[in-house]
Amino acid sequence: MSVNKLIETWRYPAILLFSIGVSSVGSWIYFIALNLIVLNLTGSAIAVSGLYIVRALSKLFASFWSGSLIDRLNKKYLMIVLNLFESLLIVTLPFFSTLPWIYFMVFVITIASSMYHLTSMTYITKLIPVEQRKRFNSLRSLLDSGAFVTGPAIAGLLFTIGSPNMAIYLNAIALFLSACITFGMPNIEANQQLASKADAKFSYKVLYSDWKLVIRFSLKNPYIMMIYLLFSAMIVMMTATDSLEAAFATQVLSLSEGEYGVLVGIAGAGVLVGSLMNTAIVEKIPTAWLIGLGSLITALGYLIFTSSYTFLIASLGCFILSFAMAFANTGFYTFYQNNIPVDSMGRIGSIYGFVEALFIIIITAVFGVSTEIISIRYVVVSAALIMLLVSITLLIFTIQPSKAKFYSNISKL
Repeated sequence: MSVNKLIETWRYPAILLFSIGVSSVGSWIYFIALNLIVLNLTGSAIAVSGLYIVRALSKLFASFWSGSLIDRLNKKYLMIVLNLFESLLIVTLPFFSTLPWIYFMVFVITIASSMYHLTSMTYITKLIPVEQRKRFNSLRSLLDSGAFVTGPAIAGLLFTIGSPNMAIYLNAIALFLSACITFGMPNIEANQQLASKADAKFSYKVLYSDWKLVIRFSLKNPYIMMIYLLFSAMIVMMTATDSLEAAFATQVLSLSEGEYGVLVGIAGAGVLVGSLMNTAIVEKIPTAWLIGLGSLITALGYLIFTSSYTFLIASLGCFILSFAMAFANTGFYTFYQNNIPVDSMGRIGSIYGFVEALFIIIITAVFGVSTEIISIRYVVVSAALIMLLVSITLLIFTIQPSKAKFYSNISKL
């Protein structure tokens, strides 16, 4: 491919990746700053934990209905509006000095953020040709990993020269910049297609009809639904296990705060190295193996970490699990984009996301209660074993030769 052809092919994907990267770094800076603001305001670790609960409940609430709106609106302009709305809310956040109001603002901000994620997934699927998606997703994983490493570092730097409020404002600027960048992206949807969808008034009848649509799709495509749910089960178990990570490291492994910080840094290095390698070799690895083997190695990493008794073994486990997630995510996003109908992607993604968010809340709560009854180690090792079982099942189902059509570079949308 000539240089001019390469530039033309990747012009808009590169702009979109830059917008996503700016937004991702800003999100990390914002949430770390918010944790510190709440801690300084209340002096309570429980109040900080409440932020995570509020965010989870907000995602659960948004997933119930947001997909119905997303599929009926122009994706480009919806992304711009959501970025600007979220930026405006974040600018006003430092003016609220009571915990209930902060929780309320975080609830609304997370709704906008969740809708943006779903909208961008649909827009990406429409914009990026099927043969470019795997490469695009690998680059997106690299940007996300870069944000995971650089976001907290920038936040820490801002805390030393300014205040958490400065970090909050920086994220608002990042979101505004992301909206401005999106203005330069193509409008890929035909107006008449959107107008026909917009005729129906948004009501409980529309929601009910959309839920039936998703159920019909799931029943007609059991293999797609099964792969999605198995991967979601991995996400649920990882999220619930991560909620006990700090307690496990400090109370069970007896690591100091400094050693735990190093452990988090090693995980960040694993994400970055995995994403770099993933970007370099992604075209040589079949999508099915990216999902299945990536998930299996991730589960093995969790098992090593939760079974460890020393800092060295725990570090190895953290590096392995974070390294492998880049491959699994790239494979799953590519599978999702190639097999979910783009005109109903918002509804399917939001309703499947509703189920995932619900189970994250339930399993996280169960794990928290279980640690009061049995030891933390038994809980996290059990979770890792469940992950391993799920990942083996996922690998078996993804690499079946009879299912190769679901992982080919032929669009089914």
